[in-house]
Amino acid sequence: MRGTQESPENAILLTATQVAEMIGGRVEGNPDVLVGGIAPLSQAQGEELGFLAQRRYLRDLGHTEAEALLVGEELAEAADGHPCRIVVKDAHGALPKLLSHFYPSPPHEPGIHPTAVLGKGVDLGKGVSIGPYAVLEGGVILGDRARVGSHAVLGAGSRVGEDSVIHPHVVLYPGTKLGARVILHAGARVGADGFGYVPDGEGVAKVPQVGGCVLEDDVEVGANTCIDRGSIGQTTVGRYSKLDNLVQIAHNVQVGRGVLMAAFTGVSGSTEIGNGVMTGGQAGFTGHLQIGDGVRVAAKSAVLRDVPSGMTVSGSPAREHRETLRAQGLMFKLPETAQKIRELEKRLAALEGSGEG
Repeated sequence: MRGTQESPENAILLTATQVAEMIGGRVEGNPDVLVGGIAPLSQAQGEELGFLAQRRYLRDLGHTEAEALLVGEELAEAADGHPCRIVVKDAHGALPKLLSHFYPSPPHEPGIHPTAVLGKGVDLGKGVSIGPYAVLEGGVILGDRARVGSHAVLGAGSRVGEDSVIHPHVVLYPGTKLGARVILHAGARVGADGFGYVPDGEGVAKVPQVGGCVLEDDVEVGANTCIDRGSIGQTTVGRYSKLDNLVQIAHNVQVGRGVLMAAFTGVSGSTEIGNGVMTGGQAGFTGHLQIGDGVRVAAKSAVLRDVPSGMTVSGSPAREHRETLRAQGLMFKLPETAQKIRELEKRLAALEGSGEG
């Protein structure tokens, strides 16, 4: 649970009481323990707050060096032998405030590196920063305080909203639009041509991909994720949605608000993903589907048909999760069932032989 950088040496330490006030928790034990960071139980040392959110990590409780623990309510009793516990309803939910305090982002330094290339008509907002060898083609609009990392390429006519962060080696194809506070991690490709081809009698002809690609406010996209532009119309990722590394979003896909997609999720063309959908790793969707709000898709599931709102699905092909579990339970009993069938066949054969005698 460490941040991307260590806490600065001159960071102001907080007492357990102050930490509890910050995250809406309560202190059990010594309220004056000083806290200057947070780490997993097995790695926490001294003034680092030991993080305990899942029962499986109780195994590390007996030998942690953390002087104080951050504990979820359901594990508070199991950790009552530790001298200082900060108990909250949801330990994971408390992390954003704590990590932002103990591991603040480095100050933003505006400026344009001399090796950056800016095309004709580029419009730069206030306080932007553009890194080494970045390329902004003609007509790019960069909002206030936006940051573009080294070797990133922003295609002609792209728009980037205020406070957005584009990490190194990101590519925005021409006309891509990003809202405010969008984060694109290294190697993401946004607005590329979709997989559109038709047989033409002599071979396979490419269908021109002339649509757009829009990422709304507060979207975050993981490293090496690809989001295609629309063939016609546009591909959209809704506000607050978070895509992990190596996710594929095909042309004309509509991703709703607050969607969470784990790594290797793949969505085929023109599928509509509702608000608040969550997908496990390697989940896949065929094209032209409608996935309702709040749907949960288990890892490695293959979604081949529409899914109504609120349903949890799993398996390949994906179906209602409890139905999949029942089917798997029966499948695991197949060897035992097959053995019983063989025994019954032997008994039947013996009875038939006896009758013939």
